[in-house]
Amino acid sequence: MTDIAMRQINSNGIQLRIAEAGTGPLVLLIHGWPESWYSWRHQLTALAAAGYHAVAPDMRGYGGSSAPSEPEAYRIDHLAKDVVGIIDHFAEPSATLIGHDWGSMVVWYTALLHPSRINGVMGMSVPYGGRAKQPPLDSMRAAMGDNFFYILYHNEAGGVAEAEYDSDPRGILSRLYASPDSPRAAAKIIDPKRSAGGWIDRLGEVTEQPDWLKVKDLDYFVNEFQRSGFRGGVNYYRNFNTNWEITQDLDPVLRMPCAFVSGSQDVVIQGADEPTLRAMMTPVMEDLREITLIADKGHWIQQEAPEATNVAITQFLKGL
Repeated sequence: MTDIAMRQINSNGIQLRIAEAGTGPLVLLIHGWPESWYSWRHQLTALAAAGYHAVAPDMRGYGGSSAPSEPEAYRIDHLAKDVVGIIDHFAEPSATLIGHDWGSMVVWYTALLHPSRINGVMGMSVPYGGRAKQPPLDSMRAAMGDNFFYILYHNEAGGVAEAEYDSDPRGILSRLYASPDSPRAAAKIIDPKRSAGGWIDRLGEVTEQPDWLKVKDLDYFVNEFQRSGFRGGVNYYRNFNTNWEITQDLDPVLRMPCAFVSGSQDVVIQGADEPTLRAMMTPVMEDLREITLIADKGHWIQQEAPEATNVAITQFLKGL
């Protein structure tokens, strides 16, 4: 960690705190929800050692970066310009993008919106399959009905989601940052209806800290959210339909080299294997390269399996 430097930069009219290490071709590491630059702590040093300039920002709404309060400030076109602004800051013609969770959606769409600035893109956990046939939130509401679903919870009026998380940052983070096999206490809410309550009590308390997340690591994340609050990150979810609308005329095909990494047990991919994922992504990727599924690992892949993740990243980078 001593080789990682922290500083503030201007990007797209806001302040972003970045962590960086190394010199060489520029690689941007874009985190998801509810995360931080710190999610990439293992990758920053590894990529620096491999001969790259690795940069991990706190995305807008997180940590030490600007956090506008209005949801529309978190539209995908604004997020993409934040990323391109980092490339501009370093006066580079282009960069390689790597994103996890919400960061995957950011890097896929940054590559679509600004293709001349991106020489390669790797997503983690959230694959890209092109444009949905109807507004995403409409589909979710139709599928879930009166049942609880966290994305719909994030879209409820009055800021109920961030109010719950702000009241107990350690409670939500410690329950989310877990391995597929982490032992848990029984959930306090088992009624699937939204009316039964919020999210924290639906997630059983983790009774044994996962080996990839030390207490000091969890403390760092908790301290960041105690300082910044959760509203910025939750605001990303409030733009699903808006993002769908504003990208309707966008060519959905990625034409630069692409790759994908996930834990095989990540709930996001719902058990999909490599052929299934390749069939999903090939129609919208001209140059789909490696799909890496890391056995028995879950959603927080770059932290759960840092060495295997670093191998997948460096292999992709060396092939560009």
